[in-house]
Amino acid sequence: QVQPVESGGGTVQVGWTLRLSCAVFNAFYGAAWFRPIPAKEREAVAGIIFINGTTRHAYSVRGRFAIARDVAKNIVYLEMDSLKPEDTALYYCAARASGSGDSFDSRSYPYWGQGTQVTVSS
Repeated sequence: QVQPVESGGGTVQVGWTLRLSCAVFNAFYGAAWFRPIPAKEREAVAGIIFINGTTRHAYSVRGRFAIARDVAKNIVYLEMDSLKPEDTALYYCAARASGSGDSFDSRSYPYWGQGTQVTVSS
């Protein structure tokens, strides 16, 4: 299994919480969650370095979303609180085996999942 596998998406109401999960392969350096936006192909939402847990969150989700990992299970989570309609998107998990490149640049990630849909209704 090389490609990440996402799960946990769904349809929720404004203000609700969702937790996305991403199963990744064994030897990887970091992972990140992306979502498409009109002005850009994909926007980075949050990223994490697997070995030490260092995280990075986009300004637009800071304080509401949190990325975390389970080292034993090789799973990366995205906890999404206080969801807004503008959070509606197909969320992709991406993984990389090295630390080269910007962690918020989609070109730094060679491995991508199929995405999981999050819909927030008002």
